[in-house]
Amino acid sequence: MPVSEKAFRKLALEDPTGHWELHCGVPRQKPGMTAQHNHVLFGLVGTLFIQLDRSQFEVRGNAGHVRISSDRYYIPDVFVIPIDLFRPQQAVRELETYRTPLPLVVEIWSPSTGEYDIDAKLPQYQARGDREIWYLHPYDRTLTRWLQQPDGSYVKSLHTGGQLQPVALPGVTIDLDTLFD
Repeated sequence: MPVSEKAFRKLALEDPTGHWELHCGVPRQKPGMTAQHNHVLFGLVGTLFIQLDRSQFEVRGNAGHVRISSDRYYIPDVFVIPIDLFRPQQAVRELETYRTPLPLVVEIWSPSTGEYDIDAKLPQYQARGDREIWYLHPYDRTLTRWLQQPDGSYVKSLHTGGQLQPVALPGVTIDLDTLFD
């Protein structure tokens, strides 16, 4: 049953362990994930945390929300926040929510969310204008990358190993072989 944006924000804030998302106005809990999904998630968060300049960026792993519209709020598996967007969040006692495009948003395949991520969430991240969007598949050991172009369109590429540098994150290199091990 659809709920208002205000009701959703209240639900998500009052039940932080519920991992509530809002899709087409309907609250939806993120389900449990596999060990390999969580291994890749925390490996990526750790790698980003170590390499990013903390005076410039924050990292979230399965926490915080991105707002697409009043009826769509998602919790990406991993995302990076410029510090100038993060600081105002610290000053309020409200649901951590980012409304403007981010430099990197990542979803990781899991049996419980794979189709939902591809069909529902990834197109919405593109519509939002997030700079770089990754879809990691821990079992196939692949990373699909959508990189925003100057005209707003996205170029898609597939990576099966080696090192990858997110374009909007200076000095960051992700070793996919290590990440998937």
